[in-house]
Amino acid sequence: MRKTFVKLSAALSFLFLFGVTQAFADTAAVTITEPATGSTVSSPVKVCMGVNAVEVEPAKKGVNKGKGHHHILVDSALPADLSKPIGKDATHIHMGDGSTCKEIKLSAGTHVIRTLFASGNHVPHDPPLTATVVVTVK
Repeated sequence: MRKTFVKLSAALSFLFLFGVTQAFADTAAVTITEPATGSTVSSPVKVCMGVNAVEVEPAKKGVNKGKGHHHILVDSALPADLSKPIGKDATHIHMGDGSTCKEIKLSAGTHVIRTLFASGNHVPHDPPLTATVVVTVK
């Protein structure tokens, strides 16, 4: 009886851990894979992003569930109204071509680099998919 209980407990534990792992594996997220936070870099700075449970595609493909493209925000907070398209200027860089890396020119000093993932219409996903690193440019 005890051996059966131990085997059953082990099997249930495995299934629980497998289920938790699968749940987290399916969680939509974005990361900045380069540069690392806290690093000292030279300009131009190569910024690369990764995704989990979403797909990167060019903006011209439109609004598609679970798909979109990156935006890089430099020294800027997230937009106050995330239901509107992300602006486009020197501190809000669109990557509507579907790329995952971009070289950006930054002045010497400390900079906050954010990525914000958005649909083809440049409206961020809800909840927002974002990541942040802080770097020093020499």
